[in-house]
Amino acid sequence: MESFGKLLFTPAVQAEQDKVGMRDRYAQTYETRFTGPLDDNTRTFIQTRQSFYMASVSSHDWPYIQHRGGPAGFVKILGEEQIGFADYAGNKQFITRGNLETETKVSLFFMDYPRKARLKLLGRARMVDAKDDPNLAARLFQDGAAPTERLVVIDVAAVDWNCPKYIEPRYSEGEIAAMIGPRLAALEEENDLLRKQLAAFEANQT
Repeated sequence: MESFGKLLFTPAVQAEQDKVGMRDRYAQTYETRFTGPLDDNTRTFIQTRQSFYMASVSSHDWPYIQHRGGPAGFVKILGEEQIGFADYAGNKQFITRGNLETETKVSLFFMDYPRKARLKLLGRARMVDAKDDPNLAARLFQDGAAPTERLVVIDVAAVDWNCPKYIEPRYSEGEIAAMIGPRLAALEEENDLLRKQLAAFEANQT
């Protein structure tokens, strides 16, 4: 993989960094930062996400952001620097698919709102009809998912982690249930006991 800074710190970006005295610091930080294969932490993070956002660019140079979601594990690690996922029937606008016909560069955000973590990923993507590559379709298969129409493979060019400062924590239904489930169960048990005690008390009054 390339350095995230090498790909995104253009002369114009560096000029802005110069204005606040950050250019040299970033140059040193990003010289060798995340330039090897996807590490274990990054792999685990990607494979445990239930959604991500992906930006592509149209032939008119307009960016387009698409959300993709599924059960944890729907994004697969296909190689040291390659990820993929199955794509299903949507609104049939095919904006991302059309964009990839003329420009394969994409940018992805993987979010973990409870931990306030965000992984940025740059890559080159391609779409394959599922029927044209059954072996890849099998690798990207997800139990309980809708029929797969397309397969998306992304060769990772660079990754970086974002500062968590302005990420507001949000929780899925499952995460909320895990946090408050034991307390709710205890309250229900206590409530049941009180109901029985009240019923016994009322029976003794008659």
